[in-house]
Amino acid sequence: MKEIWDQRYDTDEYVYGIKSNSFFAEQLNKLSPGSIILPCEGEGRNAVFAASTGWKVIAFDQSTSGKTKALKLADENKVAIDYRICDALDFSVAENSIDVVAFIYAHFPETTRKKVHENAMKWLKPGGKIIIEAFNKNQLKNSSGGPKDISLLYSEEMLREDFSLLKIELLQSFEIELQEGNLHKGNADVIRFVGKK
Repeated sequence: MKEIWDQRYDTDEYVYGIKSNSFFAEQLNKLSPGSIILPCEGEGRNAVFAASTGWKVIAFDQSTSGKTKALKLADENKVAIDYRICDALDFSVAENSIDVVAFIYAHFPETTRKKVHENAMKWLKPGGKIIIEAFNKNQLKNSSGGPKDISLLYSEEMLREDFSLLKIELLQSFEIELQEGNLHKGNADVIRFVGKK
């Protein structure tokens, strides 16, 4: 998978754009800045937004070309982000140490997803939040991006089960018009989730 993402990001163009995901930005703006983890952060658009609004950002991804672009974007915006290269299952921070973990279009195989979500809940401080926007299972019919394997797409039941220890503040599935670079563009079926520890 690393090679696929390195190849995808190995271009001057930011394939998912340089502006943060709008749902992510909207949710973050409701909170007082603290510490945030952004798994699968790619080219850094969400990390740079978070840092520019006062958050202490740890981002990670498998892609070294994604990291290079993310650090360039951070530099251009005069912010600092801590960006690590690692597999989602290998990433770790202290338990009860993070205010927010945000999964923005982070799609995993089932066993990986369950473990990463379990880890994320442990990283959160009491009162901390998980924020998710991702493609739901109806996305298969669209050409606006996302995995073409239905097992990698989300459902409300899946998130209820994965985050049963959290208080669910928001869980919605609906159709939106995506405008996030050339690889997230057009009609999309997404799921949005906010849960509190």
